[in-house]
Amino acid sequence: MAMTDSYDLALSTNSDEAASNYRRGVDHMLAMWTGAEEALDAALLADPDFALARAARARHLAVRAQIADARTEIAAAEGLVARRGTERERSHVNVLSLALSGQSAKALDAALAHADLWPHDTLILSLPLGAFGLFAFSGMAHHDQARVDLCEHHASSFTDDDWWFLTNRGWSLAENGEVARGRAMLERSLEIRRESANGVHALAHAMYEGGAGDDAGALIADWLPDYDRSGILHGHIAWHGALVALERGDTSSALATYKGSVHPSVSKGMPINVVSDTASFLWRMQAYGHEVPAQSWREISDYAHRAFPRAGHNFVDPHMAMIEAATGDREGLTKRVEALEDLIAKDALSAGKVVPTIARAAQAFAEADYATCIRVLEPQAHEVVRIGGSGAQREIIEDTLLVAFMRDGQAEKARALLDRRLHRRPSPRDAMWLASLPVE
Repeated sequence: MAMTDSYDLALSTNSDEAASNYRRGVDHMLAMWTGAEEALDAALLADPDFALARAARARHLAVRAQIADARTEIAAAEGLVARRGTERERSHVNVLSLALSGQSAKALDAALAHADLWPHDTLILSLPLGAFGLFAFSGMAHHDQARVDLCEHHASSFTDDDWWFLTNRGWSLAENGEVARGRAMLERSLEIRRESANGVHALAHAMYEGGAGDDAGALIADWLPDYDRSGILHGHIAWHGALVALERGDTSSALATYKGSVHPSVSKGMPINVVSDTASFLWRMQAYGHEVPAQSWREISDYAHRAFPRAGHNFVDPHMAMIEAATGDREGLTKRVEALEDLIAKDALSAGKVVPTIARAAQAFAEADYATCIRVLEPQAHEVVRIGGSGAQREIIEDTLLVAFMRDGQAEKARALLDRRLHRRPSPRDAMWLASLPVE
């Protein structure tokens, strides 16, 4: 009897136990649910030569930021699939190998070509998608549209009740401005599979982008207690809850959530999430006029510099710059900007000059030099999308510019920006800010 994955694609293993555990492990990975590693380990115990199980384990380790181990695993998978693997399996392993070796542009091209041949190979189709996917971190300005186009291209290959595809299609639509349509898909996805952290996370985004903060808060409060704290998205989903509380002015609840689920000492999330969530939350607190103890910044600074000791990441470096600016580490921030500029000169930073621009603006903002912050950041504000991540994550950069406008007395520019934001989505915070501006 031929072994297949969850979409009936052939698997090169003769072990029913290995195939069953592989299906479970990949499903849990795609849902960001706990138990993926254990399932993949069980698959390899049943068949140590099962190349795709080893490749999936490599992907799981990479998500957990265990890059050296991930590269060891994918190298083993390459050897195994060369001896015993189909054309699809060899292509599957090659795409993951390119991604894990840092060849992101080649990995993106290979993933798209692979998906054209085997759209149901969801582990590969997932790579260009998401806030931290190959599209998002490509440096392109139109990555939101690119995700939508990819999902629409393959929509006919999936049924209307495929939870994984509904999640990715719905999130892509919501991020690209089709919030109501995306939210409907995401709600359907969660009805089909409640045990999907990716589904809840995506729905919280859609609710936030639609100005339905209360809905997002209620969703998170109802769902998160059933998600094990070891789950990779636990801390990040809690961060979304903290943002909702902060937006409606409930600072005490926001802080309690931050301390209980987002802080590096308690979150089990990906380092990229821990650094960006903590930095952006504390930066928001200060920008919104709330006191943040210096110790809080020092705690995340220590974690962040261990996790990301070198500059060179479109999304991480703006958050590292916020940390360095907030802690008064002018020397560290200057060296970061110099390193980023050097990478740009070598054409090795895909998002380009907007990354060091954000860093310089953060320095000026932290030093209350709002005029300089505006002068540096405003001309590049339309390029911020290139750093990747989600709209909710990138909003912190726009918040910085907005608060700089208000504190520098540039009420007309602040009013125009707030008006655009409020037409995009309702926000009690933005409405309050707009009402506080002086009438000219």
